[in-house]
Amino acid sequence: MPRRRGLLVVGAAIAGAAAVVAGVLVTDDDADRVAARLDRAPGAAAAAQLSGDWPTTTSTTSTTTTTAPTTTAPPTTAPPTTAPATAPPATAPPATAPPTTTVPNPAAAPPQSGPDGLSLASPLPRPWATSFLVADAIVARVPLFTSPGVPVPDGRTLENPTFEGLDQVFLIRGSEGAWLLAQIMSRPNSAMAWIQASDVQLRQVPNHIVIERGARQMTVYSGEEALMSVPVATGKESSPTPIGTFFVDGIRRLSPPHRAYGDGQVSFSGYSEVYESFGGGVGQVAMHGTQNPALIGTPASNGCVRMTNQDIAAVMVLAPTGTPVEVVP
Repeated sequence: MPRRRGLLVVGAAIAGAAAVVAGVLVTDDDADRVAARLDRAPGAAAAAQLSGDWPTTTSTTSTTTTTAPTTTAPPTTAPPTTAPATAPPATAPPATAPPTTTVPNPAAAPPQSGPDGLSLASPLPRPWATSFLVADAIVARVPLFTSPGVPVPDGRTLENPTFEGLDQVFLIRGSEGAWLLAQIMSRPNSAMAWIQASDVQLRQVPNHIVIERGARQMTVYSGEEALMSVPVATGKESSPTPIGTFFVDGIRRLSPPHRAYGDGQVSFSGYSEVYESFGGGVGQVAMHGTQNPALIGTPASNGCVRMTNQDIAAVMVLAPTGTPVEVVP
């Protein structure tokens, strides 16, 4: 497993990593750590509603008729009619709504491209979806396009695997025929480009992450439901954690624990707005553990998001590659 370089805490390279299976690194230790925190799987259900008028009840009363005084006709009594029974309301079984996957229609609000041919992603729409479409590259190079069929001005491509040996992954934000509008691993932050659907394999991820920079809080959501919410350390004023909409691109379990990154790291597609490079890397940021938990809840890092080792173990299970990550003020 290649080393993960240049995350914004220290300049040292990280040694040691564990396997990532189907985009999620899962170990026995991780499962034990998070079992007590997660007592059910995310899901959504919609109850069926009944409509219509209720039936009403009617009845008929009897009458008596008499003739001349000399002859009295026996009274005749009309037999009462039986009122129709009221039908009980029909009960429909609850219907389970399938997970919703948000893929905005790019034709409704076409993103504006800059001189490099890349556009910028907007925040995830509300209400948040319960799953998101992501893509894994299945070719050695993925060409980028300003619009379907129109290459970016410099003819740029993304290598697969990346220079760090990671699988090239994309967060899909729109589609048009055989083309996909994808967030990519690139500056500027939240960059998007069009790619060909034939160059990738699609899958879904169930959750997304919101990092509140000012409150120094990280929450993992399924739809609008919070699965975990924990305090974190964010970037210092001189090296703030970048704001924007990103996605997880790599997961690393570190054993033995690293002196700066603790038990593991979950990198995402955000780049420092202060450092163009850092520690031999490209200035990319990540969520990771720590060996100094006393700094949790403070602005202490060079741009990364620190949390306890127990919390990063839970994130590694809940956030496979491609999981959206939003950093808000």
